[in-house]
Amino acid sequence: MSNTVKSAALMGAVAAALTLSAPMAQAQEKEKCFGVALAGQNDCAAGPGTTCAGTSKVDYQGNAWSLVDAGTCMEIDLPAMADGSARMGALEALDRDLPQS
Repeated sequence: MSNTVKSAALMGAVAAALTLSAPMAQAQEKEKCFGVALAGQNDCAAGPGTTCAGTSKVDYQGNAWSLVDAGTCMEIDLPAMADGSARMGALEALDRDLPQS
């Protein structure tokens, strides 16, 4: 086998390895952000009385999270709360916007 063919095969193998590792790198760059999902669109952990993904009952439910790009949770533009104060995402569950029991 010529050196050119060997080099091409090696370059192809390296390119394939880098392509396969890209999705894993993206998954590691996500974090849980509480209080940013619309009703029924959370990724998981929607608090008591719910099971998992898609089970939040109200928009921006504080104890329901969605995966977002790392470092962006508190920068997500959310509408103000009913009293006019700012609504922000958080890296831990919140006690706001919880469904009526």
